[in-house]
Amino acid sequence: MTRPPLLDAAIPAGPIQTRYALLINPFYPKDPNASFGKHVLTPTLALTSFAATTPEHWQLRYWDENLLDGRPPFAPMPEVVGITVHLTFANRAFELAQWYRSRGSKVVLGGLHVLSCPAECAPYADALAVGDGVQLWPRILADVELGCLRSKYTATYESDYRQDPAPRRSILPRKSFLTTTSLIATRGCHNRCGFCYLASDGLRMPYRMRDPDQIAAEFVADGQPYGVFIDNNLGSNRAYLRELCQALRPLNKIWSAALSIDVTDDPTLVRIMALAGCTGVFVGFESLTDENLADARKKTPKAGDYARRVRMLHENGIQVNGSFVLGFDHDRKDVFTRTADWIEENRLECATFHILTPYPATPLFRQMEAEGRVLHRDWALYDTAHAVFRPRNMSPKELEQGYAWMYQRLFSHASIWRRRPADWRAVAPYLAMSYLYKRSNRFWRFLIKHHLVHAAWRPLVELTRLRHVRFREELAASETSNRPGANVVAAGV
Repeated sequence: MTRPPLLDAAIPAGPIQTRYALLINPFYPKDPNASFGKHVLTPTLALTSFAATTPEHWQLRYWDENLLDGRPPFAPMPEVVGITVHLTFANRAFELAQWYRSRGSKVVLGGLHVLSCPAECAPYADALAVGDGVQLWPRILADVELGCLRSKYTATYESDYRQDPAPRRSILPRKSFLTTTSLIATRGCHNRCGFCYLASDGLRMPYRMRDPDQIAAEFVADGQPYGVFIDNNLGSNRAYLRELCQALRPLNKIWSAALSIDVTDDPTLVRIMALAGCTGVFVGFESLTDENLADARKKTPKAGDYARRVRMLHENGIQVNGSFVLGFDHDRKDVFTRTADWIEENRLECATFHILTPYPATPLFRQMEAEGRVLHRDWALYDTAHAVFRPRNMSPKELEQGYAWMYQRLFSHASIWRRRPADWRAVAPYLAMSYLYKRSNRFWRFLIKHHLVHAAWRPLVELTRLRHVRFREELAASETSNRPGANVVAAGV
């Protein structure tokens, strides 16, 4: 899980198969402190979205190196290779690009790192796709056919999002993911946090929404009981979220999504989400210190009100995966124990930690660079597991040690038990999810390698769905009798 497959330089160049495109998600090393399982919960939507715009006369193949099936295919040699590039696996993407280009393939690079650092990426590509790849991919393939491929293609994110085709999930290896139903209903976010990639120079991503009926139809078509919304913030427009929930409620499926905690400003919306099948939310709390949130330009309620809002989600059967950033300027050495204590006190079912990372071309990077606090530009270490800047109130080593300690504590038997649901009926599914997800990294490698991820998770997912269907019935009944809904379901998977 830490080394990519070997690219053998001795393999000779074979014949190029025209009208054949290969899409690659490059390998990236996994943080041993976190769960390996999170990398195979859902597939990347970027490549499947591009695939949906591929002309029918083109053969297409998808390859994710993180599924441990070895190096990408090369016999026959594809005419076009599309590679998504993130800064943490940029070097691997460049290695792949050089290998295929040296054997005659045309290589197209796209993704966030291409947007933020195009000059760095250009030497490794025949063409750069900067911006919305859904618009660019068919234009690129058409130019390949005409023999007039350009070195750079650009597109904005201001198109009508409802016109984008549904992702082409048929190219995915379904056995290798918990669910292939990764969904995206909205694009953009009402926050512009200084550390977030959405604040990158040159990236203007207006908030766009797709029709709720489109999303419901995609969910049904993929035939999975569980879907994951990968929107940056599904709750940025609350009126839209209500409409989406109305479309999802009749499906009797379950889903999770990333939301900002201010969705709890409206308790009725939280109830509507639960009735529509929401079993878990990923919430970017970021920090329990208001000064840090203000510095990050995060529009959020006061941290002192987080606990009440978490209780509201729990009362509606919705589990909380809290995301916390460590190393802000107002964080001192006690931030690790204070945050861990709060997570346990409020029984967050899961927590994800990130060392503050100044991504290139973001306001945070410019600030850190101006202050002389950026330690290096080894992008492979910009993975939120390493300190790549000099913190205000501790050393980089202390920040990394505190980050690792938090995972060790929160993944411990004692912490898992302390955070068990208050309702005894939800304890067993919670423990099953916790141990499979958090304490089974050796097991995860086996599951991924042998394509057993879906088979291992499916019983737990279906049990959760059935429990949640019953829970919704009780919740709906409580609406008519003014009786509070009981928390009877282990909501996240």
